[in-house]
Amino acid sequence: MISGLSHMTFIVADLDRSERLWVEGLEARKIYDSGKAGFSLSPERFFLLGQGAEPLWIALMEGAPLPERSYNHVAFKIEDAELEACQARLAHLGVDMREGRSRVAGEGRSLYFHDFDNHLFELHTGTLEQRLARYAAGQHGRNVPS
Repeated sequence: MISGLSHMTFIVADLDRSERLWVEGLEARKIYDSGKAGFSLSPERFFLLGQGAEPLWIALMEGAPLPERSYNHVAFKIEDAELEACQARLAHLGVDMREGRSRVAGEGRSLYFHDFDNHLFELHTGTLEQRLARYAAGQHGRNVPS
C-alpha cells in the first residue's frame, strides 16, 4: 500500500540555473550534489522543499528538457499571504509566468509558471476540502476570477 510521496524527479538541461530557481525562487534547501561522479543515470542534486516534519524531496537530474509544454503540472501549497512575494522572486529569476485559469470564487488562488525546461508548476493557496465544499455549493460560474 502506498503510504505517501517519496520524491519528485525533474530532468533539467542546466543544474546550476535550475538550482537557482528552486533555492532562490521557491526557498528549497540543497542537501546533495553528485558532482560529475554520480550514482544515478546523470549528475543530480537533491533539495528539500517546504517546512514541517516531512518536507518534499525534489531531485534534479541533468538531461534533455521536455520538448514541449503541457498542462501536466505539480501544484505546491502556499499560504495566501506569501503568494505575491514568491511571484516577485520567480519573476526576478526570469521564469515564464502563465495566465491563471478562470476559477470559481472560494477555491483558492494560483500562480502558474514554467521552469526553464518546460515543466509547469502551480503555487496554490486552497485545499481540497475548500474546493469540494465550493463545488458542492453549486453555482458553476467557471469564469469568476479569484
